[in-house]
Amino acid sequence: MADAGPVVVAIDQGTSSTKVVVVDAAGAVVASGTVPIGQTHPHPGWVQQDAEEIFDSVVRGLTEATAGFGDRIAAVGLSSQRESALVWDRATGVALGPVLGWQDRRTSATAADLTAAGHGDLVREVTGLPIDPMFSALKLGWLLDQVDPDRSRSRAGEICAGTVDSWLLFRLTGEHRIEAGNASRTQLLNLATVDWDDRLLALFGVPRATLPTVVASSAPSTPLLGVPTLPPATRVLAVMCDSHAALYAHGVRTPGAVKVTYGTGSSVMGLSAPGADAATAGGLVRTIAWQTDATAYAFEGNILSTGATMVWLAGLLGSTPAALFALAEAAPDDHGIDLVPAFAGLGAPWWDENAHALIIGLGLGSRPSDLARAAVESIPLQIEDVLAAVDAGGARIDRILVDGGPAGNDWLMQLQADLSQRDVVRPDVAALSALGVAHLAGAQAGIWSDADVLALPRRTSTFRPRQDADQSRHRRQRWLAAVAGARGRPAPSGQPATLGS
Repeated sequence: MADAGPVVVAIDQGTSSTKVVVVDAAGAVVASGTVPIGQTHPHPGWVQQDAEEIFDSVVRGLTEATAGFGDRIAAVGLSSQRESALVWDRATGVALGPVLGWQDRRTSATAADLTAAGHGDLVREVTGLPIDPMFSALKLGWLLDQVDPDRSRSRAGEICAGTVDSWLLFRLTGEHRIEAGNASRTQLLNLATVDWDDRLLALFGVPRATLPTVVASSAPSTPLLGVPTLPPATRVLAVMCDSHAALYAHGVRTPGAVKVTYGTGSSVMGLSAPGADAATAGGLVRTIAWQTDATAYAFEGNILSTGATMVWLAGLLGSTPAALFALAEAAPDDHGIDLVPAFAGLGAPWWDENAHALIIGLGLGSRPSDLARAAVESIPLQIEDVLAAVDAGGARIDRILVDGGPAGNDWLMQLQADLSQRDVVRPDVAALSALGVAHLAGAQAGIWSDADVLALPRRTSTFRPRQDADQSRHRRQRWLAAVAGARGRPAPSGQPATLGS
């Protein structure tokens, strides 16, 4: 092992687990490890995690996956869940409360007040994002209200605030920094200047002194501390958001391709053309994909509940998500049920926090398999809502790239192809977020160039539509009627109108 060449270690810190992979110079994963982490829900709509558990999972994952590689380790990359936020004591490094997860909705009333006061246009223009509890700004304001209501400690720099990437880098290196893509998800960053915007800091009540320094995705860190299996001078050479890292791993470097990441929630993302309007139409948002020599921007649609829907239903029925997928596959196409998983409102393309979860079409003959089928179908149907919004802004997308754990289910991918009437292309490799940040870190370490990365083998599986287009259109119209019901709106007639309405 000692003579086998350099390797890159990639950490993928996600909502439900931390994965660590070791990638060799040929781009192959040669070691990996996964450490699960939990969530708590102390009140309806509250989603939080333990900051120390997240940090410990990273250290444990690194220690287990990198044992025996020694001086072969050339660099570390980090991909992380995005809008989740926390605050901690600068002197001690101790978290001053929970991590508020990206799904957390405890700030919904504040978001509604800010929107009613007319701040939505400014926030959207500056950040590319709608005012919504999903993003970090409202979470940071809420956390600071609990520990520093007058902001005196925050203004003095005694309290650190940030996202999960900044928390982990602080604990691993002592630096208080945040990667530009993660910063763009806070709703405090000016997309044009790639710096904190004083108007937004005042609006959300987050003093600049408490925030980390914004750095490029490829900015090297100081050496990592406290991981005995890493060489003493090991540095983090790349940091990216998980969805952004997956886009990078797909080999996307220019506008045109569109990627779907399946997970607890789901993300539809593609690079924006230079000069694209920050106020993206159709319920999509604009964000920084990554920043290296230049800043790459992306459009995106965020869906709040996909994999989480299956976890919820499995708990309700005393089953497991895997068992529900198998049950759903056996259900008939004409089951007649729609499940709209607006447990915390609806994300893109609707951005309706007042929407309510809804199950419609139940009858005396309905079976658990029918309900499971409706839950599974809600995943590709929500994704198709966003893809339709992307279509509305330009040429139709005939081919989508996919990744994330649920994307490994062949039946789900065929269902996506059928309901969307688009080709679905899936890489035949898992851990795409980890691979993406490994590719960037390896390039920074000189193991390969970006041209070398793009030339790495990318074996794929393609799923093409098998279902009749009229049948797919009818199913989608029924779904849109259910979504309208969840939003308290009249059912649309004929083809869907403007998706963002």
